[in-house]
Amino acid sequence: MARTAQQLFDLSGKTALVTGGSRGLGLQMAHALGEAGARIMLSSRKAEDLEQAAAELQAAGIDARWVAADCAREEDIHRLASETLQRMGDVDILINNAGASWGAPAEDHPVAAWDKVMNLNVRGYFLLSQAIGKHSMIPRKSGRIINVASIAGLAGNPIEMKTIAYNTSKGAVINFTRALACEWGVHGIGVNAICPGFFKTKMATVLIETLGEEKMAAHAPLRRLGDDEDLKGITLLYASEAGKHITGQWLAVDGGVSAVIGG
Repeated sequence: MARTAQQLFDLSGKTALVTGGSRGLGLQMAHALGEAGARIMLSSRKAEDLEQAAAELQAAGIDARWVAADCAREEDIHRLASETLQRMGDVDILINNAGASWGAPAEDHPVAAWDKVMNLNVRGYFLLSQAIGKHSMIPRKSGRIINVASIAGLAGNPIEMKTIAYNTSKGAVINFTRALACEWGVHGIGVNAICPGFFKTKMATVLIETLGEEKMAAHAPLRRLGDDEDLKGITLLYASEAGKHITGQWLAVDGGVSAVIGG
């Protein structure tokens, strides 16, 4: 008998690891998973931020814990994977969300800044997926990996936004998602990406202050920026049995910006 929609979206008994989970989009996605019944392991660089985020989730009745780790550092990634598996058991859902950006004209972009963005946004996703996949998901022939990309990975930017390293890294995340989905589908692992547009997050604060919220929202057919609910639906679809036949895909959650000709 086919399951109900409510049963398909239920994550009771599942464990999720969310990087960049102490604030913004990562915390929003953690809320979505926890509200559907999953246990949550949060990670980011700062222990104080993680403690506050875990307390927020716990106040909402969600089983949440945390590990401070820098996902730009290989040794931290392996420690994060190991400690999560030791403390939580197998990981059913991995959300790769930790990320960095850097604004500079291409002709003057510091190579060190380029490497910083690539190490966290691409290499970090690969290394953590490899660790969790090899030691938890592949042996059980089950798992979901959700990579947070960006609509910046789909095209260039308006001239006032000079983020070539960020755009390049997020384009790489999209194809990393496709390639990993093709390799690991045989293991029963679904791998998909979310491409957020402009959200009201701390990372976007400077851009919002520079361009103005109304001007940024005007680029979207829906004439709005993303809020603290707009990633919840797609997160649950990708993470749950409701999305069990979806892999290697990306979806823009951007108010329609990516549908506009020329971006």
